[in-house]
Amino acid sequence: MAGFGKWIGGGLGWAFGGPIGAVLGFAFGSMFDRTSTENEFDPNTAGTSRRSGTSRDNFAASLLVLSAAVMKADGKVLKSELDFIRDFLNRQFGPDKGAAYLLDLREILKQEIPAQQVATQISQFMDHASRLQLYHFLWGIAMADGEVDSTEDHLLKQLASALRISQYDYESIRAMFIKNNESAYKIMEIEPSATDEEVKKAYRKMAIKYHPDKVSHLGAEYQKAAEEKFQSLNQAYESIRKQRGFK
Repeated sequence: MAGFGKWIGGGLGWAFGGPIGAVLGFAFGSMFDRTSTENEFDPNTAGTSRRSGTSRDNFAASLLVLSAAVMKADGKVLKSELDFIRDFLNRQFGPDKGAAYLLDLREILKQEIPAQQVATQISQFMDHASRLQLYHFLWGIAMADGEVDSTEDHLLKQLASALRISQYDYESIRAMFIKNNESAYKIMEIEPSATDEEVKKAYRKMAIKYHPDKVSHLGAEYQKAAEEKFQSLNQAYESIRKQRGFK
C-alpha cells in the first residue's frame, strides 16, 4: 500500500481533500502516519496539476476510487471484476506495482464511496481526454463478467453526468461495450442516416478526440490503455465503410 501513502503524503495535488481525500483518508490514515516522514506534504507543490494538467498519480487515485464504486454498485464484488483490474494493472505497470495497486484497491473497497461527489471533484480539475479514458475503464470493469447489471448501468450514467461527459460521449463509450445494430454509428457519434462524407468527417473528428496521444501526459502505461478505445473507433468505422462499400 506504499503507493497511496506517497500520494496522500504530497502527490495527490487537487485530490488532497474533498470527497477523494475523505475516502483515502479513512482507508490509509495509519499508513500516512508511517510514510509522512518520507513524503512531507509540500503546500508549494500541492495543486500543481491544476496548472500543468492531470498527473498520473491523480489519475490513478481517481481510477481506483471510482473503480471501487462501480464494483460495489450491484452489492457484490465479483472475482471477474478483480481479475479484470488485476490484469489491467499488471499489464500497464508490471506485476510488482500492479500488486501494490491491487492492495490499495482492496482497502478502498472497505469504505463507503460517495461516487457522484468524487466524480464531481474529478471533473473540476481533470482534463477532458483523461476523463474519457477514466470513464472507458469504468465500463470495462462493469462488463468484466460479460454483462452490465442495471445498477451498474445506472451508476455509470450518473457518473458520466458528474464527470461532465456529454451525452454523445456517454453513448459512444457505452456502445463500445453494449452492442446492437446501431453501435458502430453511436461510437462514431452519428446517425445511420449520415452520408458517406459525414461518416468520414465524423471519423476524423473522433480519431482526434480518442487518439492515445491525448493522454500522453499520463505516461506510456495509460497511453497503452487508450489504444483499446481507439481500436474500437477504428473497428466501428471499418464496419460502416465495408457495409456501405466506400473507400
